[in-house]
Amino acid sequence: MKRLNDFLAGIPMTAVSGIFLIMSLVLSINGMTLAVDPAWAAVIISGIPLLYLAIWRIIFNHGISKISSALLISIAMIAAIAIGDLFAAGEVAFIMAIGAILEDKTAERARRGLEKLIRIVPQTARRVIDGKEEVVSPEMISEGDIIRVLPGESIPVDGRIIKGNTSVDQAVLTGESLPVDKSEGDDIFSGTINLYGSVDIEAERVGKDSSLEQLIRLVEEAERKKAPIQRIADRCASWLVPAAFLIAVLAYAFTADIVKAVTILVVFCPCALVLATPTAIMAAIGQASKNGVIIKSGEALERMGKARVIAFDKTGTLTYGKPVVSDVIVLDPGMREEYALSLAASAERRSSHPLAAALLSYAEDNGVEILDPTGFSMEGGRGISAEISGHSVLCGNLRMMAEHGIDAEKAENGLSMLSCQGKAVMIAAIDGIPSLIIAFSDLLRPGAQDMLHDLRGMGVRTALLTGDNPEAAGCIAAELGIGDVYSGLLPSQKVSVIEEIRSRDEAVAMVGDGVNDAPALKSADTGIAMGAIGSDIAIDAADIALMGDDLGRIPYLKKLSNATVRTIRLSIALSLCINAVAIALSLLGVLNPTTGALVHNAGSVFVVLLAARLYDRKF
Repeated sequence: MKRLNDFLAGIPMTAVSGIFLIMSLVLSINGMTLAVDPAWAAVIISGIPLLYLAIWRIIFNHGISKISSALLISIAMIAAIAIGDLFAAGEVAFIMAIGAILEDKTAERARRGLEKLIRIVPQTARRVIDGKEEVVSPEMISEGDIIRVLPGESIPVDGRIIKGNTSVDQAVLTGESLPVDKSEGDDIFSGTINLYGSVDIEAERVGKDSSLEQLIRLVEEAERKKAPIQRIADRCASWLVPAAFLIAVLAYAFTADIVKAVTILVVFCPCALVLATPTAIMAAIGQASKNGVIIKSGEALERMGKARVIAFDKTGTLTYGKPVVSDVIVLDPGMREEYALSLAASAERRSSHPLAAALLSYAEDNGVEILDPTGFSMEGGRGISAEISGHSVLCGNLRMMAEHGIDAEKAENGLSMLSCQGKAVMIAAIDGIPSLIIAFSDLLRPGAQDMLHDLRGMGVRTALLTGDNPEAAGCIAAELGIGDVYSGLLPSQKVSVIEEIRSRDEAVAMVGDGVNDAPALKSADTGIAMGAIGSDIAIDAADIALMGDDLGRIPYLKKLSNATVRTIRLSIALSLCINAVAIALSLLGVLNPTTGALVHNAGSVFVVLLAARLYDRKF
């Protein structure tokens, strides 16, 4: 029965139903008849799925939800058949089928993000027992085991480094744009990537307690919490059905005219009400797709229209997530800046660290000569050393300078100032003398300031949610004019901030791009992913994707969603007014079931025309 229902409710058979309905209308207008009225085909094709839905809800739904718009329209259809008005019966069933198809099209959304997140979980780990390595699955690791992680490998457990130094890419959890230096005693998290040095880790949180597994659970829980919005017509059905019956019964009781009673049931059918939401949403989704915005569901548009707060991730969303040289400070007055920069960039030539790439790019852009280093070596979590044209060059942090006996006291003021601005810093020492301070910062996306200004002009509050340190977050927020700043956040803490905002009865949208943003995107009323550079997981977790990473699309999206919500409300009001007028005309005997079906269908036409305006409207 379900397979038959799905077949009849599909687009091809609904189109066939419409063709037979038009044939019936043409024959009726021309006073022609056939042995079998073509409207019977529309009644069977569109009526069976309608009747199936009404009966299914009566059997399986609970409480008042047993009464639905499908039940009211089924009753009107049967009543019209009973008095021989097949066109009216087929028309109400056909309009309901069109509404169901449109709503199903807007409600389709892919939920593959969780599967992709699970694929990040490391499949093997190197456990060290009595100095010997053995490859095991992460499920076999227990708390206290020693795990060895080589460069380029994913870290399988949460733990603490007990041997070795390295730099770790933590973007999967924190969204940080730069690798984080790690040494003995530092905490390390599962799912992050060991970039350089080999380290031994003492496992502290394994299996379901690890950070990556917790992230997966957060996405699952947020998905379960987000129930689909109930259809507007079904919410109204709890009073539409009793009201329609009462008025129809009273009309028959006072007039003894069964035709008037059936006409009232027909015109009371909420066809325009059923179409109001899906048609407006289909038009808005089409409008958005022309402008590089992919909207996965109608509910997302409705919720975006109600959003009063928009929260932003920093790295990869408001910024490019790629470090660039922002400051070069000369410490050694006897060294020319260009020559010192040439030596520092040359020393970093063989390094694969993102800061080295940024320094080389800066040097090349400024016409600085890059030489070939000799004696190159890297110290994980510290920096690099090399020989360049007879000079000994060290590039790294203060810890590295101290370990090599270099007095960098005169660099500390500059380092402190730049660190307070949220910048990453590197010291270049040439022949044992601190010569340069090189600072790196993330680059703001063009249009970020204008976008935030437009949102504030629309009365929308903005917030910054980031895993970066307070200095970096504060610097970006001050530059962009964002008032609410939440820094140093792990994925679970981002979710907590979203929930805190929602607890103040404020609808919130979240804009992010990384895997670490997926739980927050799911927990927000509306999740918006930076599509082109965002992770697949973030895009699948979100309700809306900006395919061109154009931040200017966010104010456009807000205006579009606001207009969509207003159009839906206007359509609902219009459909209710038309129904009220049609009921009055039915009581006066002006309308019969066929003309009543046509008049109340005018409401459906008006609703579609209102929705169509959204498609070509300029925002």
